[in-house]
Amino acid sequence: MGDAGAGNWCLIESDPGVFTELIEKFGVKGCQFEEIYSLEKETLECLKPVHGLIFLFKWVQDLSGKPQGEVVKDSRADEIFFPKQVINNACATQAILSCLLNVSHPDVELGSTLSGFKEFTSSFDAGMKGLALSNSDEIRSIHNSFARQSIFEFDSKPQTKEDEDIFHFVSYVPINGRIYELDGLQEGPLDHGGIPEGADWLDHVRPVIEQRMAKYQTGEIHFNLMAVIQDKLLSYKREIQSLSSNVPVNDGLLSEVRIRMAEEEEIRQRWSKENVRRRHNYLPFIIELLKFLAADNSLQAVYDKAKEKSMVQYQKKQASKGKSTASTTSDSMEQA
Repeated sequence: MGDAGAGNWCLIESDPGVFTELIEKFGVKGCQFEEIYSLEKETLECLKPVHGLIFLFKWVQDLSGKPQGEVVKDSRADEIFFPKQVINNACATQAILSCLLNVSHPDVELGSTLSGFKEFTSSFDAGMKGLALSNSDEIRSIHNSFARQSIFEFDSKPQTKEDEDIFHFVSYVPINGRIYELDGLQEGPLDHGGIPEGADWLDHVRPVIEQRMAKYQTGEIHFNLMAVIQDKLLSYKREIQSLSSNVPVNDGLLSEVRIRMAEEEEIRQRWSKENVRRRHNYLPFIIELLKFLAADNSLQAVYDKAKEKSMVQYQKKQASKGKSTASTTSDSMEQA
């Protein structure tokens, strides 16, 4: 699928630090991303409120045929922000926007960029929403600011399934008492059923995601899961204010919350440093390192070791492909 006349969109890394800073640059306030390593109730309980889930998975032809849910074709589709995917490499940002622009929570502020885009496209159908997203210079510019620095440029050639694995993002969001899967490669939102009154939507989306994961062979990791949650710093700040106003003050509990807040601030600082490194051009350093190794007569040994390691990895990949029975990817599939 082409870029529909839009500029190029780069690949960005699926990482909570990247996604959190990305939405901050969009102007979003009140939420952040947290990577989830378990779907156990206890794991998700401590993250509440969870506004949505973003699922990254390896796209396999045999496992990506009939969708799990029912495609929404009635008037409900008009109330859901759902863009068709028409942009190469942008389905991470598309999944994020599909989630955020369907969230209704007093703590979540979209900011002028996303609220303006949502209002501008409110009367568009899914295809036009996708085209509008592909042609948004502001959203594309922010997305591309998280591109990893490319050290070398190579002659471009069309990529095929044999070149590398294909990954895709979809969102799971509770909207008006029902769970929807928002996958830009489908014809519309996928309905996964209603949420009983007073029930936790996470309890009902859990089996949907577990069923999807179960399709993969045991021991193969082809997916990760990101939760869109309340900004932890905001939550800790409110908790500290509440505890400080109580009489008598529970100093032990107050100290514990302050420690958790300090830990979260350290995580944010680490994310910020990592994102700076992602954008940094290491080419001058690499050239100087190669010069040093050459002067020390160590370059050939390093080259031979790297070549040997590369061949081992290539042989493993070829052996893995030989076992796979997946058919050729359809032309409509986009790379994340």
